[in-house]
Amino acid sequence: MSGPAIGPQQIRALREKTGAGILACQNALKESGGDEGQAIRLLREKGLAQQAKRAGQLAMEGQIGAYLHAGGKIGVLVEVNCVTDFAARSDEFQALVKNLAMQVAAAAPRYVKREDVPDAELAAEREICAAQARQSGKPDAVIEKIVTGKMEKYFQETCLLDQPFIKDQEKTVADVVNDVALRIRENISVLRFVRFQLGEGIERPYGDFAGEVAEQVAAAHEAKPS
Repeated sequence: MSGPAIGPQQIRALREKTGAGILACQNALKESGGDEGQAIRLLREKGLAQQAKRAGQLAMEGQIGAYLHAGGKIGVLVEVNCVTDFAARSDEFQALVKNLAMQVAAAAPRYVKREDVPDAELAAEREICAAQARQSGKPDAVIEKIVTGKMEKYFQETCLLDQPFIKDQEKTVADVVNDVALRIRENISVLRFVRFQLGEGIERPYGDFAGEVAEQVAAAHEAKPS
């Protein structure tokens, strides 16, 4: 007999309270039958939950990491914070910052976490997902599940912490950050990032495009045998 269904909201709430990884939270909730209090206790017994005293520590130190990709055609800056300068200088923390910058370069997220997505964008995206789901003709209850699944996919594509980690697709970026935080015993916060791509946002003048087409047509005409 299978246990109770564990929803993404339950997992996210437990992760925010404990700092444990998504898979650890999911397993703890399944083991506890969906009881959050029991799940927290299980995580603490296994040493996977952050200590409560660390939850109030301010992440004021850290590092701004930079990464260039594709011969300088993509550039990333990312700010990652921790509590102490000692931790910021550790090999694990610096490796994390580098990996996060590489993640942003490769996966092109638009936000750090799902809470950063503007309400208007969320509402518009949900409406698009709902309209697509309604075309299936399925009952409303099923449509709502479809929309929930599509929104989770949207978060995984647009939010850095929800993305699958490029070096281990079984983990999310949040899992990787939490794993490092547990090992160095400090709070870690990904504050912000910026991603530049060469030529992004530049529109070519219509006249130039038309000229290129004309040149191509002329060249093709000249190439024809007389």
